[in-house]
Amino acid sequence: MADFFTDVSEPIRYEGPGTANPLAYRVYDPDRIVAGKRMEDHLRIAVCYWHSFNWPGSDIFGDGTFDRPWLGDVSDEMDAARQKMDAAFEFFSKLGTPYFCFHDRDIAPDGADYRETLSNLHAMVDYAAEKIERTGVKLLWGTANLFSHPRFAAGASTNPNPEAFAYAAAQVRHALDATHRLGGTSYVLWGGREGYETLLNTLMKREADQLARFLELVVEHKRKIGFDGQLFIEPKPQEPTKHQYDYDCATVHGFLERYDLLGELFVNIEVNHATLAGHSFHHEVKYAVENGIFGSVDANRGDPQNGWDTDQFPNSVEEMTLALHEIFGAGGFDRGGFNFDTKLRRQSMDRTDLFHGHIGGIDTLAKAFLVAMDLLEKETLTRARTDRYAGWKGDLGAYIMSTEASLASIADRVLEEGIDPQPVSGRQEALENLVNHAVWSESS
Repeated sequence: MADFFTDVSEPIRYEGPGTANPLAYRVYDPDRIVAGKRMEDHLRIAVCYWHSFNWPGSDIFGDGTFDRPWLGDVSDEMDAARQKMDAAFEFFSKLGTPYFCFHDRDIAPDGADYRETLSNLHAMVDYAAEKIERTGVKLLWGTANLFSHPRFAAGASTNPNPEAFAYAAAQVRHALDATHRLGGTSYVLWGGREGYETLLNTLMKREADQLARFLELVVEHKRKIGFDGQLFIEPKPQEPTKHQYDYDCATVHGFLERYDLLGELFVNIEVNHATLAGHSFHHEVKYAVENGIFGSVDANRGDPQNGWDTDQFPNSVEEMTLALHEIFGAGGFDRGGFNFDTKLRRQSMDRTDLFHGHIGGIDTLAKAFLVAMDLLEKETLTRARTDRYAGWKGDLGAYIMSTEASLASIADRVLEEGIDPQPVSGRQEALENLVNHAVWSESS
């Protein structure tokens, strides 16, 4: 087996903030104990298979630019798939991250018919099992690609054609089986085309019912095979469709509640999808945490000058800190983690650029984690929030929230007690300064 990343001979290691080595971690120290637990175990970092090993660096205006020999002209697609997996596990091992994630079509090519396609998948799952055993790199989650093939142009579970629904169900059945066999801790359902291009030809309620039925079938199969991982839905507002039915966390929450699926499915939140929906990443995480649907994260970012999903490596400690404050304030992950669903820029053509992108993103995440834990330990934000709502623990607040109160009785109290509320500062700038001080602090 040939080495594909020959410029990196040793695993990437933590060398501290003073290192001049570009192929070393400055902040991410997997063995550092934080709140009684190793940093690696808190963050549960994964590398995505698709952008890193399946994408040639193409876009709608140009061909691929990346140096990826396993994606070149090959006479045997299965041999190319094995080379790609060799390269992927070499990268995972040298990067030193504990997990990876994949789509079914990332690891195994389509065959002449579905029977051959399934045979290819089984063979590559066997190959992946050997790699996992040999390297110790584990599977965070798997998923099925229900958006690339033309058969899914009008959606998968929401397709007007029941044959497309059936084909998608077959794919998810076997992708979930593969995830279970490889020891995955969770499974993601991303509805890349579960939406509409125009309402002129769309029965929206019909499609929502189909999507709910599809999810019910997945939940049933999960139980049948004994998969104890979590099932995640990944919200996205649009792109590639004009409107997707999993627009944001609130939309997914309402959908799950409407179809009695709460507690069965959770959300995998992508940073760039949050900003495409007009939210901050912080907002989406907080909503999910406070409504009991938080599951996992796709760590990346968008470009504020572009209106699409650019999937760049995260580089804002502040942006990540605020979201991590909510995640770890609620206890951290159960089965999820931080998957680097990230792309190199098309001009970053060298194989070694994959290391530079991931190292920078992982260090950003690690720094944000330390800042968030510092804020939590000192109760910097939690105390300020509690103090701001302290009045609701008093007599009037308790009365308003009780069943004894009515609109009329509350109005009577205003008259009788001479209630005349005065505005109180929300101290936003002061709190922003405290967050910045924590970011700048050397102790975090």
